[in-house]
Amino acid sequence: MNPNGRTEADVVVVGAGLAGLVATAELADAGKRVVLVDQEPEASLGGQAHWSFGGLFLVDSPEQRRLRVHDSLELARQDWFGTAGFDRTEDHWPRQWAEAYLQFAAGEKRAWLKEQGVGFFPVVGWAERGGYTATGPGNSVPRFHIVWGTGPGVVAPFLRRVRAAVEAGTVELRFRHRVSGLVVTDGAVSGVRGAVLEPSDVARGEASSRTEVGEFEISAQAVVVTSGGIGGNHDLVRRNWPARLGPAPQRMLSGVPAHVDGHMLEATQAAGASVVNEDRMWHYTEGIANHSPVWAQHGIRILPGPSSLWFDAVGRRLPVPLFPGFDTLGTLEHIGTTGYEHTWFVTTKKIVEKEFALSGSEQNPDLTGKDVKLLVNRARAGVSAPVQAFLDKGEDFVVATTLPELVAGMNRITGGTPQIDLADLEREIVARDREIAHPFTKDLQVTAIRGARNYLGDKLIRVAQPHRILDPEAGPLIAVRLNIITRKSLGGLETDLSARVLRPGGEVFPGLYAAGEVAGFGGGGMHGYRSLEGTFLGGCLFSGRTAGRAVAAAL
Repeated sequence: MNPNGRTEADVVVVGAGLAGLVATAELADAGKRVVLVDQEPEASLGGQAHWSFGGLFLVDSPEQRRLRVHDSLELARQDWFGTAGFDRTEDHWPRQWAEAYLQFAAGEKRAWLKEQGVGFFPVVGWAERGGYTATGPGNSVPRFHIVWGTGPGVVAPFLRRVRAAVEAGTVELRFRHRVSGLVVTDGAVSGVRGAVLEPSDVARGEASSRTEVGEFEISAQAVVVTSGGIGGNHDLVRRNWPARLGPAPQRMLSGVPAHVDGHMLEATQAAGASVVNEDRMWHYTEGIANHSPVWAQHGIRILPGPSSLWFDAVGRRLPVPLFPGFDTLGTLEHIGTTGYEHTWFVTTKKIVEKEFALSGSEQNPDLTGKDVKLLVNRARAGVSAPVQAFLDKGEDFVVATTLPELVAGMNRITGGTPQIDLADLEREIVARDREIAHPFTKDLQVTAIRGARNYLGDKLIRVAQPHRILDPEAGPLIAVRLNIITRKSLGGLETDLSARVLRPGGEVFPGLYAAGEVAGFGGGGMHGYRSLEGTFLGGCLFSGRTAGRAVAAAL
């Protein structure tokens, strides 16, 4: 350290989530001296990726082929661009990032991860099923590959590489360092400055103190910003909320900890960086309040199979094709037209025990802990222990033996406003149940359920055999209040294909790079308006690797 308090490095990486770890590992492998800074304590290393379900988007994988899923780069490209809906001049770089990522997902991505010890659960999930035409949104085939070890299993090899570099003296980790601004010298980024926060021993995800105990400045040849999104900052989410999704919700759950606050994104923009597509965001509609919260307003997402009936807040069935698991943002947009911010699943124990999975590493101890015995139990009949805990303790759940009891419980949860009318709800459910009684149907959700069971993976562990909701043998009945839960920013810092951050107008901002969610996972928004899922962790991997290698080559 110099007498003036400054330290020197080849590169400063801001943010110790997955993208930051990948970039740091690549830089260290290239022999560069890196200082990795993060505002949180060491317990939060790995960032949001640690909490994730660990799903990765792969194209034409061995896992797909074993399940007789025929995929191709051409089909994936058709799905990606049909889902993204690129329509802006700002989509110049996002389009190119999307194409590069598709090539990666269909090419070396799986082998690169396998070399580092990452394994995959053999059953491929089918997320974002679409339900429109062939050129519309959604995955035409299952592509959601769950990592053995979930989110922590994705983080582990890069954390291991960074730890080894720390031991070798090429990487320095500095926690409780909150960057407040970039140092710019002669038009080029030459370092970062900010505040040192007081030590904190809070557990991963818990809110940490913002008390400042000092200042710091680090000079470097380049800065890589990997600070994540804005999902923990509901005020910022509402400011960026697009009119096309209806009014910004007043009540939202948080799918990410409070430190995912957009602070570094705003600081980088203030230094002169281009930020694009701020109104593009990815929030889920199947959020439930965590019965054992780690952070404020902590929500968990239900990963639903296609069989539950989905009703709005006053008991109207959601329109085609807004079935569970088909179109996240289409559903979010529709909710904005209802005048209310919550919806309901009405379902049966038989559906719940096969179709309800919960997003997050902590809600999947079998996959996260690589516990084969627990995994075998998941495949057997019965409600999984994490789901049962929500049935027993979750504030959004109602379990009843009769429909009148169920509706009474639903109205208790909302305080009777809005009121679900028993007769109206019963009419909808009985009509749907009649469609199950014969092999023909005009109900497209019933058609979708039967079609899903043509896929072996769904038939084995994901989609319940079609049955009447009001069949006593399938009960008890279960209702779940579903809340909007914040999750991902799809826009961010505009970058070229070398992860170099641009200024407004397209000029390269020398010395500044970005990766991960803060860069819209590449280019300032490689997903466009919508995601195909399994592409957030993958986007952090790809953009972090790209940034690390590009900076190493440039230096």
